Amino acid sequence: MVIIQLLLLLTFVDPSVLESLTPRLARTPKASCARGQTCDPRQRRDAGGRGGVYEHLGGAPRRRKLYCATKYHLQIHPNGKIDGSLEENNPFSILEITAVDVGVVAIKGLFSGRYLAMNAKGRLYASEVFNQECEFLERIHELGYNTYASRHHSTTQSPSAGAAGGGSKRRASAKRQWYVSINGKGRPRRGFKTRSTDKASLFLPRVLGTKDHEMVRKLRESQRHQTGAQRPPAVRAERRRRRHRDSRGHVRRPGN
Repeated sequence: MVIIQLLLLLTFVDPSVLESLTPRLARTPKASCARGQTCDPRQRRDAGGRGGVYEHLGGAPRRRKLYCATKYHLQIHPNGKIDGSLEENNPFSILEITAVDVGVVAIKGLFSGRYLAMNAKGRLYASEVFNQECEFLERIHELGYNTYASRHHSTTQSPSAGAAGGGSKRRASAKRQWYVSINGKGRPRRGFKTRSTDKASLFLPRVLGTKDHEMVRKLRESQRHQTGAQRPPAVRAERRRRRHRDSRGHVRRPGN
């Protein structure tokens, strides 16, 4: 009955009204779609073929603290150690997360100056320089938690034969990712012992608080001071001579 009533109402609509509505509908912006891609940006696929929106790509590094579901903050030490901290305002837990590829990030300790990395044995360590072991696949999970899996290290499961009978097909080989993980004691777990569903592998990116921003500000000021103090003596002497010449010339001008 409802459909019939709608059809009857459409028959009584003035044709001029329909004509005026047609250009408006035609002017409705449509999302530009490349061939083989979905139009909705929320349905974009990352490098692993899974869903997820990475709006930070191409932007500045994100300063965050990675809060594990085991109640520890991931921290990177200057001596190369990786562990978790229960402190809310620990400087070594302030991280910079930078996108290096679609769905791939690098995680750097702001105060330690080292990168989070995972070696071929699944151990987490802090690298002084950026290398391929510092690349992690960032995946967005439920409740806002993220997982970070090594891009280059994983466990390859060999294809297993089917049930007895010989007629069944073999399953294709699959890779099991190695994840960044902090256990309930604040210690990192080996990558091959982790799962994406483990509580220790789930991290919540937290925005920096007021005290964190204050520590960052003091760090930047100390770095600028050190940069000025580390200038070569010849450069400092040349600047003093220039200032002296400028001051003498400024004094002599009124007498000329």
